[in-house]
Amino acid sequence: MALIRPKQKDETLLNDIRAFTSETGFKVWWLGQSGFLIKWQGKHLLFDPYLSDSLSVKYRHTDKPHVRMSEIVIPPEKLDFIDIVTSSHNHTDHLDAETLMPVLKANPGIRFIIPEANRDFVADRLKCPIDFPIGLNDGLSCEHHGFTITGIPAAHNNLERNEKGECRFMGFVARFGDFAVYHSGDTLWFDGLEAILRPFQVDIAFLPINGNKPERRVAGNLNPDEAARLGKVIGAKCVIPHHYHMFEFNTEDPGNFIAACENYSTPYRVLELGEGWNRN
Repeated sequence: MALIRPKQKDETLLNDIRAFTSETGFKVWWLGQSGFLIKWQGKHLLFDPYLSDSLSVKYRHTDKPHVRMSEIVIPPEKLDFIDIVTSSHNHTDHLDAETLMPVLKANPGIRFIIPEANRDFVADRLKCPIDFPIGLNDGLSCEHHGFTITGIPAAHNNLERNEKGECRFMGFVARFGDFAVYHSGDTLWFDGLEAILRPFQVDIAFLPINGNKPERRVAGNLNPDEAARLGKVIGAKCVIPHHYHMFEFNTEDPGNFIAACENYSTPYRVLELGEGWNRN
């Protein structure tokens, strides 16, 4: 099967990122799976990038092959302008050494935000100093270059905490200027999630749509209907779906998300790979 081609990639994508300027708004690009790049007032926030074939290689000769569906939009080392990068949890499509090590190397002043519970695991996987990542727990925040990042609990599939009560799976709300965006990480809809999110008055909610199917033998996420309903309930001004069109065994048709959003009157936008979208 032919791989899905990005709307723009490599130098074309870089040129689009470089060209965007705005005194009042920001722009977001989908980099595949759960990876999103935000540019605001010349600063760049990168959520959960996965820009390698590491999982396809790892599982190639197993009974759970991770067959890639889409092309890589850009080599990670080309992203040499990033101010903040996140990893919401320890699964490789959110904490990929082959992606994050080149990104960290290319950006000496970068801030790397993770769940505090995962510090030892992250440092070992990325071969970075133990005190280098900025660890958050739910309700805690950090600030850098005008972005304030707040930790949000996530259930993948459970609200799992370590012995100190720190979340192993998280989402993040980023506030900057007059805007707030919510990146879910990987999560199901657990009791109280909507109450946590409503006060942020989210402009964009990045929500997974691949669902929770035990036969896949991986932790699950919101399905298209749940993502559309959650976006509506929290009052998000727009929902952008993620976590699909990466691996054949763990994907979803975004058309089902579109239909659900139309049913609930949820504002939405479905991005093509590498596509950017302006918000004012």
